[in-house]
Amino acid sequence: MSGAFKLSSAQQAMLGGALITSNLDRHERDALLSCAVAVRYGPQDVLFREHEKAHYFYCVLSGYVRLYRGSEEREADVSICEPGDSFGECLVLAGDAYNYSAQAMEHVILARFNLAEVKALLAQHPRIGSAIARSLSRHLLSTMECLARDRMQTSQQRVAHYLLTHCTSEGARASLRLPFQKRLLARKLGLAPEALSRAFSALRTSGVRVSGRAIAIEDVNALRQV
Repeated sequence: MSGAFKLSSAQQAMLGGALITSNLDRHERDALLSCAVAVRYGPQDVLFREHEKAHYFYCVLSGYVRLYRGSEEREADVSICEPGDSFGECLVLAGDAYNYSAQAMEHVILARFNLAEVKALLAQHPRIGSAIARSLSRHLLSTMECLARDRMQTSQQRVAHYLLTHCTSEGARASLRLPFQKRLLARKLGLAPEALSRAFSALRTSGVRVSGRAIAIEDVNALRQV
């Protein structure tokens, strides 16, 4: 990790659009952002480990962060955080140790919020606590949706769902470019890399063509049928 540095105006503007600052007025948002600095991590850097005493929570400004549980011998992915996503903010309301580990999947820039300073704001700015609760509610609903998909959908259907919700349509056709490597997509969808490869191969019959990170969909309706 590089040293901490002051949030730029562009980074502050991005955080202003994040869910964790939603419905806050300017004064409340500025108070919350005064507790944050920007930090950089390189690929595979570990931000913190499960059960470690917590001093910060984070919001992703650029790059992707993997949340996981377990040891090196056996790990389970919890989530892949994208720009705008926050994690660890539950510790503002309860707990003093991280419930999972976090690892940078590429070069990332994060907003790092000081937990003690944010907790001190809640008495004076209770709506900050409400904003954090809304963020946690979204995390819960997203987790429930992921669990349902994992139990109800095949790997092929999970990939099809991701493509349909992230592609740019051009009539009957559509396309997208993955913002990350396919191995990270596999983690995001809860699949082994080989299972992702098999799913893409199976989707060829539905008009899906993959070339590196570029994906072309020849017939959106055929993919919906999957």
